[in-house]
Amino acid sequence: MSAVFILWLRQLKRYFRSRARMIGSLGQPILFLLALGFGLGPIFARAGRGNYVQFLAPGIVTMAILFTAVFGGIEIIWDRQLGFLKETLVAPVSRFAIVLGRTLGGATVALIQGGIVFLVCVAAGFWPAHPLLLPLALLFMTLIAVMCTAIGTALGSVLQDMQGFQLIMNFIVLPLFFFSSALFPVPDRAGAVRLAVRLNPLSYGVDGLRGALNGGFAFGVATDFAVLGTLAALLLALGAWLFARIEA
Repeated sequence: MSAVFILWLRQLKRYFRSRARMIGSLGQPILFLLALGFGLGPIFARAGRGNYVQFLAPGIVTMAILFTAVFGGIEIIWDRQLGFLKETLVAPVSRFAIVLGRTLGGATVALIQGGIVFLVCVAAGFWPAHPLLLPLALLFMTLIAVMCTAIGTALGSVLQDMQGFQLIMNFIVLPLFFFSSALFPVPDRAGAVRLAVRLNPLSYGVDGLRGALNGGFAFGVATDFAVLGTLAALLLALGAWLFARIEA
């Protein structure tokens, strides 16, 4: 457990040392919140859907967690190129402990980013409908962070260069976000979009977080929790297996 704690602490130190990363990773979520929340807000209200900022905020928080967590996997490639990864691999600790420490560290960083964006959403006019459910919202944020960090770890263990990582990440991350109902409600009628939303694992994270903050779960709180928890565990195991195949 000491190795896990050390790797977790190392991820946090990297995050707080890089002020450019801290500020830069907030730009996209805030841009989406302001441009869409206030730009499309009147249209959303005229359609009888209520306050769009109130609806959009959980999706924007999920967006901040998603991008921060997934792109944390690029640090594996960076460490490999600088030789730091070899020093970690030859240490007398299990590969699973290394992956667990990295994943928990990356998830913690993503949670911090999500918390900052949540405060920005509050400043923009969002307010939780059920403040007593904030611990449940934090639980869903944690599951989203662990699942997305595990995705980044798995791909970072397979890929060799940063450009390839960024291209594949955009190919995976953007569809995950746009078809997660983060920006629009789950369609009422069956169709291709509704099917894409139901098959998207991130949809259950957005639904769980939105339900905890605004009330009302499209898929059900038990379903959201079961899907996220199962996928987080499976992806963590996959990331550990792929990381274990890296040659020192």
